[in-house]
Amino acid sequence: MNTQASPPLKMTISLALRVFLPFALGYFLSYLYRVVNAVIAPDLITDMGLDASTLGLLTAAYFFTFAAFQIPLGILLDHYGPRRIEAALLVFAALGAALFALAPNTPMLILARGLIGFGVSACLMAAFKAYVMWFAKERLALVNGFQMMAGGLGALAATQPVEVLLGFTDWRGVFWILAGLTLVSAAGVYFVVPDHRPLDQGTNRQPEAKLRDALAGVKTVFTSALFWRVAPLCVLSQAIFTSVLGLWSGPWLRDVAGFDRALAATYLFWIAAAMVAGFFTWGLVAERLQRLWGVRPMTVAVFGIICFMVVQSTIASELVLEYPTLILSAWMAFGFFATAGILPYAALSQVFPANLAGRVNTGLNLLVFVLAFVDQWAIGAVIDLWPQTASGGYASEGYQVAFGVLLGLQVMALVWYGARRSIRI
Repeated sequence: MNTQASPPLKMTISLALRVFLPFALGYFLSYLYRVVNAVIAPDLITDMGLDASTLGLLTAAYFFTFAAFQIPLGILLDHYGPRRIEAALLVFAALGAALFALAPNTPMLILARGLIGFGVSACLMAAFKAYVMWFAKERLALVNGFQMMAGGLGALAATQPVEVLLGFTDWRGVFWILAGLTLVSAAGVYFVVPDHRPLDQGTNRQPEAKLRDALAGVKTVFTSALFWRVAPLCVLSQAIFTSVLGLWSGPWLRDVAGFDRALAATYLFWIAAAMVAGFFTWGLVAERLQRLWGVRPMTVAVFGIICFMVVQSTIASELVLEYPTLILSAWMAFGFFATAGILPYAALSQVFPANLAGRVNTGLNLLVFVLAFVDQWAIGAVIDLWPQTASGGYASEGYQVAFGVLLGLQVMALVWYGARRSIRI
């Protein structure tokens, strides 16, 4: 394989910001869309008459279309570059937000939510592709961490700020505002981001000649033993984190911890704040440890994921309820340690050829969001196995079983990763 890097290019602060900020705004909105249903869930349940399974399906529709587009997205990113692809897709996300605001029934909500997922499907992968093109590989873990921080800020905006905004408008008004912001983001990506590195003209800008060659790159990724050693552990941690934070953390705080919606929104804010801190910390730590002592990013990732699993065990077993003052600490630790699962993206992008970076990252993302779709819907289906409480909430036993099963799957993935020590990354 050709692993020759592009010639070095002086990266000024102005150029770095032109590359980074538009993609960061897009990912901010992507995460806001992903998490906002955790706050507006009571309104959706009341207005649309949703049970837990339907609420899970509605919210998870975002992940289904997001995942379905990942393989063609990787090919498009490697062919035509991140600027054009993300700008075009964000227009679809804006349309989906407008349809969500107008939706008269549940099927229309599901359709609109799916269109949003399709529209934001490039927000992370386009950024990662652009950063591989523009930044030195030694900086990828750090700049990827900053990108994830932007998503974390979007998750923050989807919690208490949205709860405050609901005092002035309803959930439909929130989505009209999101539609407008998404169009602004699309324009920013298209008109601000440089189309390509000047030194790459005539070289990396040439698309692969045939679709067959592009699909061969997909096959290279998905038949790699290295990819499949890393994927289960990375994918499960990110899918579970995404599905729980994006919806079920809010209902858990109301149904199991017994919080009102205002206090639950406050807790969700601090969980998202811990996630922002985690994205910054893990990216910085991985970059420094690799540069100064040669510690592999996957070593850092595994340590963080194990901590994430320990925290999940205290929540799934409801041990934290015996010490109510620790509920916030446990959930903030959930948000902080979960972010270590993003490090394998940078780790894998460093060992595959640069021209496959889009397909490597979208391959992981495909698996993450397929599983997030299944997880988010399945958690609701498990919760529905128990009758609703007298107050109209969901039974704590359903959360225990659902979260416990997900934790067990992660333990299996950790054993799989540890058993294949002959492959190093």
